[in-house]
Amino acid sequence: MIKDGNEIVVPQSVQENWQEVVNVISEIVNVPAALIMRIDAPHIQVFVASKTEGNPYHVGGKEILEDSGLYCENVIKNKRELLVPNALADEKWKDNPDVKLHMISYLGFPILLPDGNPFGTICVLDVKENAYSETFEKLIRRFRDLVQADIGLLFMNQVLGDKNKRLTDYLRELQALRGFVTICANCKRIKDAHANWLPIEHFLIRHPEAEFSHGMCPECAKKFSSDIPLGVLKPDGA
Repeated sequence: MIKDGNEIVVPQSVQENWQEVVNVISEIVNVPAALIMRIDAPHIQVFVASKTEGNPYHVGGKEILEDSGLYCENVIKNKRELLVPNALADEKWKDNPDVKLHMISYLGFPILLPDGNPFGTICVLDVKENAYSETFEKLIRRFRDLVQADIGLLFMNQVLGDKNKRLTDYLRELQALRGFVTICANCKRIKDAHANWLPIEHFLIRHPEAEFSHGMCPECAKKFSSDIPLGVLKPDGA
């Protein structure tokens, strides 16, 4: 099953750069469609489309990805490039959905996140048979690398940045708690910041490294007060 590995927000400035990329590709390779596709599970979405005459693909267009028979599904599943010079002459591809749009040739490369999950593809399609030259393959691969580098930076800034922030907040919370956590010497319940006494397991799930001091919760203090001389035991939090 193809999963949505995307947590990336692509800024408008980056999208504009990618727009120039696909426009240049379509012009140099001389094809009607150059695309950057993005997984939007369970769909695959046209994220950027070349502004070329005869391009039937439009930004925002979506198709179900899993078991779709799309060229891009194959690229994403195998995480490797795909070249189909003429789908009409290929039993495997002659009935794929892009043929209905008269796109019978395809060359595409996977775009991956730094963690190895797929972001989508960069690809070109043509209405005529096209084997694409080795030079064109190198060109598109190079542009793929540029797009993938952009995504790597966005991934580091956004996804890992959020995780690091949560970790930093957690460590700060632990630091603030150190030396101020009171545990009942009898029932082992813990007093939180709101003076509520909670079962120890509830607290440790969130604060496994907190240090503790000892006291006595009000219930335990009452229970044992009859056996302790007056004034010796003062309940913590009473």
